[in-house]
Amino acid sequence: MSGPISLEPRGPEQETLAMRLADTRRSVRKVSDDHTVLLDTRRIARRVAADHTMALRIPRFHPDEEAVSMLAADLADRVGPAVHPYEVAALLESEGLTASLIQERYGHPNLFSLATALYERVPRTFPEPALPADPWRPDTLRCLLRGALFALPGLAFLLTAPLWNAGGHTRALVVAGLFSWAWGQALGHRAHLRMAVGRREAGRTLLLGAPLGAALATAAAGVPDGFGPVTLVAAAQSVYLAAAGVLLVLGRERLLLAALSPLIAGAAVLPWWEPGKELRAGLPLLALLATLVVCSVALGACLRTPPATGRRPKLVWSLPYGLFGLAAGTLVLLEGKVNAYAVIVLTLSMGPAEWLLYRYRGMSVAALRATATPAGFLLRSTGVLALCLLIYLGPLFPAALLSHADPATLLTLAATLWTALLLQAFGAAWPAATICLLAAGTSALVHRLGLPPGPAILPLSCCAAALLLIVCALRMLGRPSPHA
Repeated sequence: MSGPISLEPRGPEQETLAMRLADTRRSVRKVSDDHTVLLDTRRIARRVAADHTMALRIPRFHPDEEAVSMLAADLADRVGPAVHPYEVAALLESEGLTASLIQERYGHPNLFSLATALYERVPRTFPEPALPADPWRPDTLRCLLRGALFALPGLAFLLTAPLWNAGGHTRALVVAGLFSWAWGQALGHRAHLRMAVGRREAGRTLLLGAPLGAALATAAAGVPDGFGPVTLVAAAQSVYLAAAGVLLVLGRERLLLAALSPLIAGAAVLPWWEPGKELRAGLPLLALLATLVVCSVALGACLRTPPATGRRPKLVWSLPYGLFGLAAGTLVLLEGKVNAYAVIVLTLSMGPAEWLLYRYRGMSVAALRATATPAGFLLRSTGVLALCLLIYLGPLFPAALLSHADPATLLTLAATLWTALLLQAFGAAWPAATICLLAAGTSALVHRLGLPPGPAILPLSCCAAALLLIVCALRMLGRPSPHA
């Protein structure tokens, strides 16, 4: 037996109320002189004649169609999605409609009769459920701030330019910068893996890895310079990059911005006032000390959190992220040798690039909800990827013209970096690192040996790398499973 159990009264017999009048008189029968027997006439009620039964006919109800129509209009949005009159009955009960009120106001004998009338009167509507909140909604202000923080340290070179020989000391700083960039990418990935266990574990990873990376970058910078005075500048640069990386991983962008305020103030007055050698050297050092202080505060807060237990990730898991950092730094360096302003443009664009990574994931989830077939999702995923690349590369074209950089080189390099970051965001780090390493190695080798096609090798390599990365992205991210 299946189906709902009927709850409402049905049948014509429910319209008649039958009352049997029982004879309550007791008869006494004498058995002997000493015993009497009481006979209860209720035990023989079945023998009572028909004139002892009274039937009352319950009057029929006449529904008030106008009142019912008004009620249907008021409750249409909640009655429409119902799939059975019992749902409407439950709704009426929740509205406080009693049996007497239903009979007096709407002319229906009971709750179920009125519920059935409303169910039949209101057409069925099945509205789509409300869309959930976008889990990948980006923090626009934070992304823009991070892009600015990537570029603000360059103000230190603007302040200290008259104090050192840029042509003779650039090599050591570039080596230290490339090592710090690669180390910071790998350390940041490992710290985020440890963050899944707890902030204390991530803080311990950063506390051990950041000083080690700064020391190794300083040592790498001292090799080509013979550990001369420029090594101290390379050490300061490496220490800042390590401390800033810690703050960015821990989400302390505002603290880092506050620490760089002396640097910002010193660079802001340069067009109108010459600060002198002391301030030119002191303001970057003050910003460095402030960065170290706020980094120590942030790490201390992490280390004071309760410990947690979890599996320690393997070191090799972070290797492709470090290799990508090395490749990306090399590509940017090669572009910077042609036009330094192009590097500034790329650095500032990293904030919008991070924002678009979030938007890609949010739009991909929306595309997953809107499609029913793998082919349809692949088509929508292709459109989402093309839209994100267009939004990212669109403003870079006029920026390249304003900075007198080659638009082809800048746009292909930016497309390569953003698509590689997209693959990394979904865990496909090795394809991104391998393709970028091939592009960077080929460009550096051709540039070093002076082979053809000469300077055109960078845009050609970046164009090929960008196309390969886009194909990898469509192949890996054009399926529903990575977005589920």
